[in-house]
Amino acid sequence: MKKLFAMALVLCMLIGTFAVASAEEVTTLTMWTFIAQHQEFFEKAAERWNGDNPDRPIAVEVTTIGYDDMHNKLKVALQADEGAPDMCDVELGQFPNVLAFSDKLVDLTDAMAPYMADLVQARLEIYAKDGKYYGAPLHVGAMVCFYDQALLESAGVNYQDIKTWDDWYEAGLKLKEADPEAWMGTVETSTQWVASLMLAQQGTDWQDGESAFINTPEVAKIIDTQKSWLEAGICETCPGGQPDTEEGKAYIANNKIACVIMPFWFMSRFTDEIGESCKDRYVLAPCPVFEEGQLQSIGQGGTGTVVYANGTNPELCAEFLAYAKVSPEGEAQIWDVMGFDPCNTSIWDDDSIMKTDDNKFNQYFIGYPIDALLPIKDSIGYIVSTSISPTINSYLGSTLWNEVYVDGVDTAEALETAQDAIDSDLF
Repeated sequence: MKKLFAMALVLCMLIGTFAVASAEEVTTLTMWTFIAQHQEFFEKAAERWNGDNPDRPIAVEVTTIGYDDMHNKLKVALQADEGAPDMCDVELGQFPNVLAFSDKLVDLTDAMAPYMADLVQARLEIYAKDGKYYGAPLHVGAMVCFYDQALLESAGVNYQDIKTWDDWYEAGLKLKEADPEAWMGTVETSTQWVASLMLAQQGTDWQDGESAFINTPEVAKIIDTQKSWLEAGICETCPGGQPDTEEGKAYIANNKIACVIMPFWFMSRFTDEIGESCKDRYVLAPCPVFEEGQLQSIGQGGTGTVVYANGTNPELCAEFLAYAKVSPEGEAQIWDVMGFDPCNTSIWDDDSIMKTDDNKFNQYFIGYPIDALLPIKDSIGYIVSTSISPTINSYLGSTLWNEVYVDGVDTAEALETAQDAIDSDLF
């Protein structure tokens, strides 16, 4: 009996020793984000990682910090080369400022290499420097049209016939004639979702990292096109300045706007914030172009997650990020939970992932949202984001759009003034 007791005691000691050893093998990684939903996402991603990699278990300690506070703390930590988390979300507009410390960041190119052939290149490029990728993307953010099919059909308009901006304009005239209280769309006065799309369609950009390109024929074309919408009465300026505001979303909920032009991720604003009034009314479709052959979309918005080079096990962090954010398995979760358009196009035509009827986004919209992206897989571009972007974006959103669309300032005059003001701030 004593012998059996002794053997049992030894066995318990061995089990306890094994448990302690296993716990010690867990690598704890720290992370900062400014979006609460991302905290849950990364915690769940760590659980999946541990199931698939039992020999390399991790624990991800995520801290959610306010937008400005988090980005400022990160830049200070990188400059001092101490105090930075192992991983950190960085918003697109802030990425150029963080990329200035690329020597303190991990090049993620090798970690993402197994999936690179299937990733939307335009999305990767905004996180690149000297041919190396320093941010793991969360989504494409492809610009699409959200058409109120019921409203358009009431005016005899088939959204599938809208291919160009001229077609879009004509559809707006038909809608206005059929329903004077309805609007084809809105014109933004505080940001440039649509303006940036139109600029990329013309093969140019707001800047090249050194100089701002504001007083140009391409920008004038954007303004004159949208002015024509206002003058014809088919659009009005968007309440709140753009759709992604409380006022903008309330405006959409009234079911009197036939087309909302926003990134694919705006789906979650419909399901989570705009609500039931728009359910089963809207269908997603590619955006119009000025001329056939132009880009039909660009990626906008989003975050790139970076790895601190002097943090805890940077190689493991890089591999985990690639697993969580760009692998087919990770991208499936990004789609299913958040409704974001996956950067990994290998799952776009996988109906078992993208066309499941229990997905809340598939339930909310008419048809399957992914069908808006499949035809434009090779027609998604991007707008450059550099250290001078905040100066340009600030002037456009605070001054230029209001001058031309609200105050009625002449296009040429407003662009000349804008170019001078921005150049003065930059130089």
